Amino acid sequence: MDAVQVFVFAATGYLYLKNKRKRRSWVHPINAARCTHGHFVTLYRPLRERDPTKFFNYLRMSIPSFDELLSKVREPLMKRDTNMRDAIPGEEMLVITLRYLASGCSLQDLHYNYRVGRSTAGEIVRKVCQTIWDTMREECLTTPTDEAWAQIAATFLERANFPNCLGAVDGKHRKMSADKNLSAHLVCPIKHVRIVKPLQSGSLYHNYKHYFSIGLLAVADAKYNFVCVDVGSYGKDSDSTLFRNSTLWNAIESGTLHIPRPAPLPGTDVGVPYAFVGDEAFRLSTHLLRPYSGTHLTVKKQVFNYRRARHTPERKPVPNERVGGEVFPL
Repeated sequence: MDAVQVFVFAATGYLYLKNKRKRRSWVHPINAARCTHGHFVTLYRPLRERDPTKFFNYLRMSIPSFDELLSKVREPLMKRDTNMRDAIPGEEMLVITLRYLASGCSLQDLHYNYRVGRSTAGEIVRKVCQTIWDTMREECLTTPTDEAWAQIAATFLERANFPNCLGAVDGKHRKMSADKNLSAHLVCPIKHVRIVKPLQSGSLYHNYKHYFSIGLLAVADAKYNFVCVDVGSYGKDSDSTLFRNSTLWNAIESGTLHIPRPAPLPGTDVGVPYAFVGDEAFRLSTHLLRPYSGTHLTVKKQVFNYRRARHTPERKPVPNERVGGEVFPL
């Protein structure tokens, strides 16, 4: 081998070593400091130990409620440690998810705040949400029985002086954008979540407010507890269409909702169907009442509208209302 060949081989080897891509670390230095600098250690634990008020503001949940929820999901979320890395504890996974839901921060924010990978943060949020649903669905959103519906109606009569009412129904649109970080923030009265706009969806999710959304329909009882929730309708649908396309309406039509038989109103002996109450956006039907429309209404119609309006979660019950210049005990 002459000197030229030696030089060529040496130069080739030098260039190869120079341009060789450096191997990435197994764990990014930012994520490697999770156990010492992550918010789970530096923020969550101090708030839990010293400031219950700030803890509630941070996770939108009291410490006893958090502990109760953790006791239900800890075991399903538990993972084994491996030789390569330690598993993220279920408590930390729950904190990450609740902070995401409470604040509307992006997955990128979770990555930097809690020192976990962005994709890992997304997996945690999805897994914890699914676990909460699987674990607590039967406890929190069971289909009411005949007796349960009757109790709901009795509570409405006691608190709002409105008989034969099964619940207050309303629809909301949750914003959807092209934000790949799946960010979320609050909208009154329910959180609206920005998610990636579905591909090839056209105008299906484009609503009258000129943004992309999915529909959320919910029914609440007189104590502001959710009785039924239906999520996933097209943003272009109105509240009335949301209701007609919901599982709730299908259950009503098929007779599987266990609605009590018509009962007489107080002071009468004529059976009247039990019904839900909604706003002007809903269509009047046998099991759905809406307010009278128009501005020049009789006093009786105004009283009906005020009593119906008191079923909304945004408004607390009051002992009297002034209608048409007179005070009526509502």
